[in-house]
Amino acid sequence: MKYLLVSIVSVVLFSCKDVKKDVSEEKQTVQSIIDKTIQVSGVAALDDSDLIFTFRDIRYRAIRSYGNFSLIRMITEGEDWTVDSLTNTGFTRRFNYEVLDVPDSMAVRYSASVNSVHYFSVLPYGLNDLAVKKTLLEAVLIKNKMYDTVKVTFNQDGGGEDFEDVFMYWINKETSKIDYLAYSYNEVDGKGIRFREAYNERYVEGIRFVDYNNYKPEDSAITLIDLPQLFDNGALQLLSKIELEAIALSLNE
Repeated sequence: MKYLLVSIVSVVLFSCKDVKKDVSEEKQTVQSIIDKTIQVSGVAALDDSDLIFTFRDIRYRAIRSYGNFSLIRMITEGEDWTVDSLTNTGFTRRFNYEVLDVPDSMAVRYSASVNSVHYFSVLPYGLNDLAVKKTLLEAVLIKNKMYDTVKVTFNQDGGGEDFEDVFMYWINKETSKIDYLAYSYNEVDGKGIRFREAYNERYVEGIRFVDYNNYKPEDSAITLIDLPQLFDNGALQLLSKIELEAIALSLNE
C-alpha cells in the first residue's frame, strides 16, 4: 500500500510538472509570435515618436515617450476647431482656445473614440502592454495561407474602459505580419463584432502601416473564431474601409 501511495503521488507530481511545462511553453510560444510581428512591423520605434495622420478628414496626432503619451484628435469646422486630448492623466477637450467642462460620462465616450483610432493605426504596437493577456489558439487556413491565431483580452486594471472587449489576431506564419483581425465589443443592445482584412501595406520610417476592409457577420451570435471561415466563404458584409492618409512620422533617436 505504501508503494502504491508513493507511485500515485509520483504520477500526480509528474503530471503537474508536465501541465506547468505545457502552460509555460504555450506562453513562451505566443509571446515569441507577438514579439516577431512587432519586430517585422518596426513598431517598437514608436516608443519615442511623434505620429500624425488623417482619418476620415479628421487629423490625429500621437506623441509617445517611453510610457508617457498624448493621443490627440483635431476636428475643424469652418474657422472653429475642437481638440480632444487623451493622456496618462486623463481627457481634455478644447473648443478653439477654451478648455471645456466635459461630464465624466461623455469624457469616457470621447476617450474611447480617440483611443480606438490610435490603437488600430499602429498595430501590433501595444500588444505587449502589461494589461494584455495573450492566448495561442489553433492555427487556421485563410485564403490558402496558414495563420497563427492569437486571442487577446485585457486585465481590468490597466485595460481601460473597454477591458471586456475581445480581440483575435491572425498572424501569417511565413511573414509574421497581422493580415486579419477581429474583435467583439459591448453595444447597447448586445455584442458588436467586426472582422478586418489588411491591405495597402506601406512602410514609413521603417514602420508598417496598413488600411483595412471592415466587415461584419449577419448574425451577431457568431463567435470570433468562426469569422475566417465565413470570410473565405464570402459570407461577411463589407461595412467600410479604414484608410490612413497623409502619414507623417518623426522618430526621436
